[in-house]
Amino acid sequence: MLAQVRRAATASHPRITPLAIALADTDALAVAARGAAVVVHAINPPYTRWPQELLPLGRLGMDLAQRLGATFMLPGNVYNFGRAMPARLAEETLQCLGADNTRKGRLRAELEAEMAQRAVQGLRSVVIRAGDFYGCGAGGWFDLVIAKSLAGGKLVYPGPLDVAHAWAYVPDLARAFVAVAARGVPPGSTNLHFAGQTLTGAQLLAQTEQAAAAIGAAPSRGWQRGRLPWPLIRAGGLVVPMWRELAEMRYLWSRPHALDGTRLRALVGDQPATPMSQSLAASLRVLGFGQDCVVGAADLSSTTV
Repeated sequence: MLAQVRRAATASHPRITPLAIALADTDALAVAARGAAVVVHAINPPYTRWPQELLPLGRLGMDLAQRLGATFMLPGNVYNFGRAMPARLAEETLQCLGADNTRKGRLRAELEAEMAQRAVQGLRSVVIRAGDFYGCGAGGWFDLVIAKSLAGGKLVYPGPLDVAHAWAYVPDLARAFVAVAARGVPPGSTNLHFAGQTLTGAQLLAQTEQAAAAIGAAPSRGWQRGRLPWPLIRAGGLVVPMWRELAEMRYLWSRPHALDGTRLRALVGDQPATPMSQSLAASLRVLGFGQDCVVGAADLSSTTV
């Protein structure tokens, strides 16, 4: 496997060869990746740069796939459905391009629409949509908010504790990508949903506490639970761009949602699913918690071929 990287990898993997070639250098990438059958576009710009970068980067990934004659695969999310999304999200659920969606949701929907439009140019593409990622190190809601203060015995949840929220353990999602790539998809654009795990906030916090105890990371004085101060974040967004972008996505934590994975299972069969107790324990270890933590995962979070 080849991985186009944005910065030097901090660790190696016996099956991954990093390519230190700019994504914009399609010619050089196409030469280096000659013969690749699949391009996985896993680039996610910082929230503050989505308007400038999301679509241009996606187009570069599609350009590369077309040059190679490869299938273009995209990890999708639930932003496309907007603030009024239903509780059960299936492939045929209508996406929202209007004012009822956020800027980021409209951009994601535009990206997927362009993938479908390029089918007439011969692009074969597939979106595998999932909930919030966890288990891949730093950079998500789980590590930046929920478990950020775990060392001090505190967990913080961004929304009401009785609302269902979709999650995706990245190693399980990666196996789904491999299974779909091996099975193949028909010409044109294919849309699939990865069910992952759906938990209320109360369930996630309880299981996180149990996982922390299992790896020796539970606080001696017991747990504290906190809430994210959304009014402060919204007000602070007037001067802190990232806070403004986070506040726009608050609805994800008050709107119950789950992904229907029926079509994906029909295509590739039942895939192994890591029990939540194990996936959360592994995620905490990667973040540096526990008596036998694992740190220093490779930074290969870019376009892979």
